Amino acid sequence: MAASSQGSEFAISASPSVPVSKRMLWTGRVISAIPVLLLILSAVMKIIKAASVVQGFARYGYPESQIVMLGVLELLSCVVYAIPRTAVLGAILMTAYLGGATASNVRIGDPSYVMTVLLGVFVWGGLYLRDARVRALIPLRS
Repeated sequence: MAASSQGSEFAISASPSVPVSKRMLWTGRVISAIPVLLLILSAVMKIIKAASVVQGFARYGYPESQIVMLGVLELLSCVVYAIPRTAVLGAILMTAYLGGATASNVRIGDPSYVMTVLLGVFVWGGLYLRDARVRALIPLRS
């Protein structure tokens, strides 16, 4: 895919020529699995309306009627992230979800916001390691 903008050109190859090592790929998969597994667990707890989730929503000031919808959105964003072809969109969706969770925790003074920020770092760190397109967009230099 290539894009041009009024005289300046920026192109990203759909298949970057730099292959990813197996070690980097598997490290990325493991790091990516951490937020996926935790958010899937969280989504299932919301979908079944576990008592602790209902209490947590009341503490955050959210209506109980929103629990299942947020659980479904959380689950769908994980599925989109887990599919390699749509992983970047999934990372954006997961980041948005985790950003809302972070804001909610900060608003009530709950120090667990550190966990939601860390999960967001894992989402993008894992994707960076397993997807050469992301590494091409965010080149880290030594």
